[in-house]
Amino acid sequence: MDFVGGSAAVCDAVLKLRGDALYAELGRIAAALLASPHGAFIPDDAIPRAAVDGALLQEVRADALCFGRYEVAGRTYSLEDWRLLEGLAGLTGSLLQVHSLARRTTHAYAQVEAQLAHQSQILDQIHESVLTLDRLGYITSWNKGAELLFGYTALEAVGRNILFLYAEEEPDFEDAFAEQGGRMMEVRRRKKSGEVFWASLSLSPLCDLEDRPIGLIAYLTDITERKLAEERLHHLAYYQELTGLPNRTLFGRLVDQALMVAQRNESTACVLYLDLNRFKLINGTLGRRVGDELLRQVAERLRNTLRDEDVVAHLSGDEFAVGLFDIRQHFEATTVAQKLQGALEAPFLVQGHDLRVGASIGISVYPQDGQDAETLLRMADIAMERAKEHAENPDRSVAFYRLDMNEGMQQRMLIESGLRHALGNGELILHYQPKFEIGSTRLVGAEALVRWKHPVRGMVPPIEFIPLAESTGLIVQVGEWVLEQACAQAAIWQRAGLPPFRLAVNVSAREFTASLPGRVAETLRRYRLDAHWLELEITESTLMHDIEHVIAIMDRISALGVALSLDDFGTGYSSLSYLKRFPIDTLKIDRSFTTGIPQDPSDCAIASTIIGMGRKLGHRVIAEGVETLEQLEFLRQAGCDEVQGYLYGKPLPAYEFEKSLRENWLLMARMESDAAVGSVVWSAK
Repeated sequence: MDFVGGSAAVCDAVLKLRGDALYAELGRIAAALLASPHGAFIPDDAIPRAAVDGALLQEVRADALCFGRYEVAGRTYSLEDWRLLEGLAGLTGSLLQVHSLARRTTHAYAQVEAQLAHQSQILDQIHESVLTLDRLGYITSWNKGAELLFGYTALEAVGRNILFLYAEEEPDFEDAFAEQGGRMMEVRRRKKSGEVFWASLSLSPLCDLEDRPIGLIAYLTDITERKLAEERLHHLAYYQELTGLPNRTLFGRLVDQALMVAQRNESTACVLYLDLNRFKLINGTLGRRVGDELLRQVAERLRNTLRDEDVVAHLSGDEFAVGLFDIRQHFEATTVAQKLQGALEAPFLVQGHDLRVGASIGISVYPQDGQDAETLLRMADIAMERAKEHAENPDRSVAFYRLDMNEGMQQRMLIESGLRHALGNGELILHYQPKFEIGSTRLVGAEALVRWKHPVRGMVPPIEFIPLAESTGLIVQVGEWVLEQACAQAAIWQRAGLPPFRLAVNVSAREFTASLPGRVAETLRRYRLDAHWLELEITESTLMHDIEHVIAIMDRISALGVALSLDDFGTGYSSLSYLKRFPIDTLKIDRSFTTGIPQDPSDCAIASTIIGMGRKLGHRVIAEGVETLEQLEFLRQAGCDEVQGYLYGKPLPAYEFEKSLRENWLLMARMESDAAVGSVVWSAK
């Protein structure tokens, strides 16, 4: 056997044989290569024995490993024989090293596969849903628990982005906190069936062999039952089971939170304490079932009466509370209180019984009466008892905790109720104040001003009831009455043959709606009044909201032939860029600027600017509140067109106004015929 043949034989033996068979074959190959009668391969772990006499020995090594030795004997050996055996030993050592490494690697792979299979079995046996994600949120593994929880198989889920399981938008799942592990949260997820459920989610980082984050491990458990139980407990803890309204505890928390906002905004807040009248009698007479249903219906009416931002609570038994936060003045709470009492006026139908209850209401005000919900509630309770004790009609009794507020509220309620009565009983009348053209003293118009002739108090100043009418909404009914009466009177003058002049009627912001043009047209038609007799005065504040809508309404009014005047100009915040688009005929300088003329430079500058602006825009300009000749002269020189004020005439009833009107026209006719020149001050007596 030559060396090449021996090498091939060793390779074949190492590949195919193991143990003693391998060792015997290696010994045979060594003997054949050296043509010796004796040859052996003695492994390193064999029992030591003495070498054969005259044997040639050679260790089989690879790097630092020793696998055994070759031993051949039976003849005399030369240096060439030793070299052949040395080469065979080197080849054998290399082959045995590679073979050993391959065996260890195969064993390691087998162990890894077994371990992975073991871990997979463990993951599939646990009930918790476990899945892994890469850094972009794509699912890389999905256990049996996830299949059971979501209804998707691993084949359906792996490779898809985790977002397809979300029930609602959530923040990015991967952040620094999540990468550090241990992030736990409660989330809503969606199953394959479409069902949305609550899950407890724990995120841990998924790292590579070098401990670099490559994704996330997510553990999910269905906690829907627990969440439902928590919600039930929360509802029982913070809501009245009977009415579904917040209880005293939740009311206190909500009010305290709102008071923090009110403190930052330096605004006013109120707490109303309601006690139902006659409920105890009904509950004791007809039984608890009837009483409970009555309370449910009362709660529903209270809730429907209030705004979404208001808070209404059922404290206990027949006691309720309301929190008002978005209010400008404390007296607005009385309007709400009256609305709540009004909502209870209609009878309640319960199990065939026609039941009636009312409410006495106490009001406390933040911050005057208290800085927290509990104090305000206690003060409102005291005020409610005061209201119940001192009222002729408990169902309409309202009281503030503070006496000064209570007195003002009582006076305000008297005025409001009296104004409602006045609308239906002919107590309102119109007075007319003339408007004159500067220089000619020619009467060009008049303003219809509402007056209240109270049967006991006499003439009630407009300053007392007009602001109240605006805050309560009665201004709409008052405005409708004024338009109706003014048009009726103008129609009388038209039929009497008087030359037409513009009769101005004030229109509040509440009246300035899309229905206004139709109402004006109908009123003109009903009284057969020429549209040139009518002028509508609109306050500047009306123009502050929804400019395009306002302009559309103004265009419809102008199309009727009715003139439009912008009242109180300069006191509001209307944009000058829109002023040129408004189809108005006249700008009216507010009396607050006229009063300081000519002494106050600021008032003079403002008045001159308004006059100049109006003339450039093609509008007539009128100044109200003119009371002195100095004011008149300044306005004349500034180019003002018309004036209105006590210098020329105070507001008068219709018959006195008509008398002075005829006298003025006779005087004007005489002056024109005599070509007289001068200035005549028109005064009504």
